[in-house]
Amino acid sequence: MDVVGIIAEYNPFHHGHRHQLEQIRQHRPGAFCLSVMSGHFTQRGEAAVLDKWQRAEAAVENGLDLVLELPFVFSVRSAQHFASGGVRLLERLGVVETLAFGAETTDTALLHRLSEESLRPETQRRLRRRMGEGLSYAAALEAAISIPLIAPPHLLRQPNTILALEYLNAIRRFSSSLTPLALPREAAAYHDTTLRTPFASASAIRAALSQGGDEWQNAVPKSLVPRLKEWQQRGLPRDEALFLPLLARLLSSSPTDLRQIYGMNEGLENRFLSAARTAASLLDLRQAIRSKRYPATRVQRTFLSLLLSLTASQMARFDEAGPLYARVLSFNDRGRHLLREIRKKSALPLVTKAKDFLSPKPPEEPSKPLLLKMLRLDTLSTDLWGLTLFPRRPAGLDFTTSPSYQRAAFPSVEPPPDRPQTPPNPPRAFPK
Repeated sequence: MDVVGIIAEYNPFHHGHRHQLEQIRQHRPGAFCLSVMSGHFTQRGEAAVLDKWQRAEAAVENGLDLVLELPFVFSVRSAQHFASGGVRLLERLGVVETLAFGAETTDTALLHRLSEESLRPETQRRLRRRMGEGLSYAAALEAAISIPLIAPPHLLRQPNTILALEYLNAIRRFSSSLTPLALPREAAAYHDTTLRTPFASASAIRAALSQGGDEWQNAVPKSLVPRLKEWQQRGLPRDEALFLPLLARLLSSSPTDLRQIYGMNEGLENRFLSAARTAASLLDLRQAIRSKRYPATRVQRTFLSLLLSLTASQMARFDEAGPLYARVLSFNDRGRHLLREIRKKSALPLVTKAKDFLSPKPPEEPSKPLLLKMLRLDTLSTDLWGLTLFPRRPAGLDFTTSPSYQRAAFPSVEPPPDRPQTPPNPPRAFPK
């Protein structure tokens, strides 16, 4: 059984994502394709532009067979933990053989060498020292492994290359049997906010959506346009809506309380409390806290940990255990067959309805199994995402929303406008 896994956010799904699937289909005819996708908040700690079920459904409409949710405790993390959570979940399904990903380079020998170099104990010591000096992870890693001697200086400033290395590192760290498959990235740069069709970045699409125009429509599949237009008209999620709940939590907390929260170390709790006394908005709060040592994305993720009361000790237990279930979001006929195989071969339970595992009411006893605590955070993050909307969504959607099922096994999709017709170079697998 040939199964290819992808770790993604699809925020939103666009032509670059579909092009990646088409590359896989061209070179691996008949392969099953599944994705492990983040839920209602992204790796950067921001609210996703569509709910997780709609994003998963759009992905299945445009080429995937099955979409599973990456638990919140791994999806809203640094690149290392995001990659580790995704790799461990794919491995534990028992059916995935290949991990496909896009990167700014498909020089597999180079990526393989960079991965090996980054895991050396001496490199890790230099990395920690450089980050302690205030460098970003990418800049610190570049300095730690003397990248000019190995690769072009700009390479590790590319977010998809960083993720590619973290996927490889996770495969080695957890002795995974997954075979990595690098694919050329055909979209604009990850952080590029200029709308360049047909292959625009998700960042550019979100920026265009927030501005209220319709230029973004040529950058996403036609099947997704009505959904995005509807959300654009009634109001996209706004992280700013979380400011008052966050401020109330900060003003009622002591430094000792805050030090228990995941991400709140190295005296960061003092910066939070000081900023909370004067900030007039979430942006003000984030700007007052951020620094060279504490980048905005880390601060934004810590906001969510604080709102969900996620402690450092809890996160350590989650990291040790890894993903403990596979939450189903969307699938087609081939995905249904894939789910049957997962049930046979995986030790992980498949979650199709949260109510089969949890009650909508918080558990009274503190001794709930770790799986339920992990799943509870997924449902709470959905409720938190509902607060970013106006009018807000009711709480408990994870207990009332079922996975979407689509009968089409291979969806018929239109090519993106002005797409080059020359086939891509065949991807190359990494040496085992």
